[in-house]
Amino acid sequence: MWSWLAGAAAAVAMVTGVATAADRTPSFAPVQPGLFDAPGALVTAWADYDRDGDADLAVTFKSGEIRLYRNDRGMFANVAGVVGLLRTSEELRAAAWGDYDGDGDPDLYLASKGRKYLYRNDGGRFVEIGRVAGIDAPGSSARQAVWIDQDLDGDLDLFVASRSGPNILFRNEGGRFRDVAAELGLADARRSVGACWFDMDEDGDLDLFVANQDGDTDAMFRSERGRFTDVARSLGMDRAGRAQDEGGVGCAIGDFDNDGRFDLFVAAYGRSLLYRNLGSGRFAEQAVARGIDLTGHHVAAAWADYDHDGQLDLFVTGYTGSGTTAKPDDRLYRNRAGKFENMLAGDHALNAADHGAQWADFDSDGDLDIALAEAYPPNGRHPVLRNEASAAARARALSIQLVDVAGHATRAGAEVRLFDGKGRLLASRPVGAGEGYDAQSALPVHFGLASLAPVRVEVTFLTPRGRVKQQIRGIDPRSYRGRPLVVRQRGNS
Repeated sequence: MWSWLAGAAAAVAMVTGVATAADRTPSFAPVQPGLFDAPGALVTAWADYDRDGDADLAVTFKSGEIRLYRNDRGMFANVAGVVGLLRTSEELRAAAWGDYDGDGDPDLYLASKGRKYLYRNDGGRFVEIGRVAGIDAPGSSARQAVWIDQDLDGDLDLFVASRSGPNILFRNEGGRFRDVAAELGLADARRSVGACWFDMDEDGDLDLFVANQDGDTDAMFRSERGRFTDVARSLGMDRAGRAQDEGGVGCAIGDFDNDGRFDLFVAAYGRSLLYRNLGSGRFAEQAVARGIDLTGHHVAAAWADYDHDGQLDLFVTGYTGSGTTAKPDDRLYRNRAGKFENMLAGDHALNAADHGAQWADFDSDGDLDIALAEAYPPNGRHPVLRNEASAAARARALSIQLVDVAGHATRAGAEVRLFDGKGRLLASRPVGAGEGYDAQSALPVHFGLASLAPVRVEVTFLTPRGRVKQQIRGIDPRSYRGRPLVVRQRGNS
């Protein structure tokens, strides 16, 4: 009886383009499991490095290995050695894609406790230039790395959260980098592991949340004319009084209540946190009230509308035990009108990560798949899992690629909002400027849609003149199946 009803519901959805209850049950299947079985994976980072229109995956390991899985029509092959990405002698704890030289393809930053590497992408092959470019900072133990245009001069700068030593902000000065963290107020010596940039007070520049470990308080650095002040304590976001074994780990930015303001989730050792953005740079912690009663060891987080009902869901990685007894302890929280319900049983295929997790539509079928990293023994692996949503659910999607005036994807921190025909806000997404922990993406933003009705797209670019909006009306999502809508920043923005 149920299968008949589900089939009937799916048929109705195909005609009406409206989400059904059957769409919301998470169904994911491993992709090429024999390929993604190496242990000790730490970071997952997606980008289209070869510019062929699909998402490729970089994975780093405790062994110092870097793998680059090239995606060819949904099938992956590790090509790291072929394209010039070399194994190191230390575990790689940070990786981030970004087009720092503005030539149209994403370059790759990698960091260990010792060496730091910048692999310049030259048409799909890589040349390591970290020391020449000035980003090799051997005294820091890098964790999360983020490419952003912090000074709004049109190119990408690099922020690195450090577990030991002060945090670093490398300003891009014509393709060479200079650490300006101390002069801007960001050279924080707390034990930092997670970092997320967003315009939290909507004043036209990027602010920075930093998650800190080992009992340290968290930080919210508000940008004030290019200099930064930590306002976490005044906002009630510092979490003073933590035990020595507690602290923030991963952070993730998303508009979970579709009010147009970006909220903040913090995965933590201890109690994880959900800060709802109240506007005017104010936040209220509402994790338990919203159904996320999460304590223990939780590491990374990533927002995504996995079931395409128009509401952001949340994936959180974590673990129980330690050493050889460590086991993944993950959650997939489905968003039900602002209240969250965990959809994962302990034996679910998605319960397979203790470090990085990042979503991507790698097979261009419309829904979001996920890459996971499990670092701890004995079953460490790094599976990629395909979302097996219904055809109707897959169809209800719209991806949007923001590019600068030259047509390059350097606008991390910009914002995208969708409105219906009556002007009602449907959803908001930030262009990736720090996702989770041990995870990163340089892909287009992805919207799941409750229906296939035309939408108005509003993009907010952060510029020296403040928040500048561009709008495109009458976008039919059906016209962008398998490809993103590209929005170019206007030359006078």
